[in-house]
Amino acid sequence: MIRFASRRSTISGVSVWKCLQQISRAPTYSTQAQLLFHSQSPSTCTIRLLSPRPVNWYALRLCHGEPQGTSDRGNTKEGFSLRALTQAPKPALYLGFSGLIPFMSAPLLMASIQAFNPELAYAQVVYGACIVSFLGGARWGFAIPAGSPAQPDWMNLANSVVPSLLAWLALLCRDSIAEGALVVIMGLGLSLHYDLTLLPGYPAWFKAMRTVLTLVATFSLVATLIIKKFYIEKKIKEILN
Repeated sequence: MIRFASRRSTISGVSVWKCLQQISRAPTYSTQAQLLFHSQSPSTCTIRLLSPRPVNWYALRLCHGEPQGTSDRGNTKEGFSLRALTQAPKPALYLGFSGLIPFMSAPLLMASIQAFNPELAYAQVVYGACIVSFLGGARWGFAIPAGSPAQPDWMNLANSVVPSLLAWLALLCRDSIAEGALVVIMGLGLSLHYDLTLLPGYPAWFKAMRTVLTLVATFSLVATLIIKKFYIEKKIKEILN
């Protein structure tokens, strides 16, 4: 009897080892089968795992009615592409790209006279601060109307105030054009990050236009900083004389 019992325990031990190997080699087995293995006896576990049912997670998501491209929180992720600019209204395109003229004119004029003009550079920084403040106000105005995808909660409204504070800080850097330009660049990048990733609601054409406008404005400010480093500083009076 003792030998028979020991032999039987060895056989059951081998079956338990085979169960463990089947579970480790088949990652698509359902979690219920693994729980049954731990809760039932070795013989029952062997019988239940002879016919495992694989879990098709994509089919389960479709059965539950979850659309493809939807995150766990239920926020639909809209595709982003620069081709969406073709869907933009013409007034938005004309006004948006014409707003780049003050950004680009400052470094072009300084490059033409081959001198760094602090008044012209500060005017560019002031205009950039106004644009940064405008972007924050646009988000605030988008979240207030009833039925808007962006709710007037702490995240949307508080993040809308941050660009305005950065614009105010840039205006205080009158004696240091480089610091003011860097603060404006920071505000432009932060506003674009809010509109593309954190806060929902803007259409794809607006996101594409915002990306292009932000990149051009940033490169214009960087060009001004490069001119400041490599060209001689001259004020307007010196240039006119």
